[in-house]
Amino acid sequence: MSVAKTIEITASSEKGFDDAIKTGIAKAAETLENITGAWVMDQNVKVKKGKIAEYSVRMRLTFVLK
Repeated sequence: MSVAKTIEITASSEKGFDDAIKTGIAKAAETLENITGAWVMDQNVKVKKGKIAEYSVRMRLTFVLK
């Protein structure tokens, strides 16, 4: 039997949503083991001078506890 935990994180990127997701998961994986899934809950952009300056995602990560 396994037990999993879910946490919420926010990550951002100047490149795009996909990069923000990958960056967030990679950073979380530096301190969390056994990440098994991610659920992107929200996506936002910051706009400066009429152009997208930053992409941001809020997501929940699930990982299995030892």
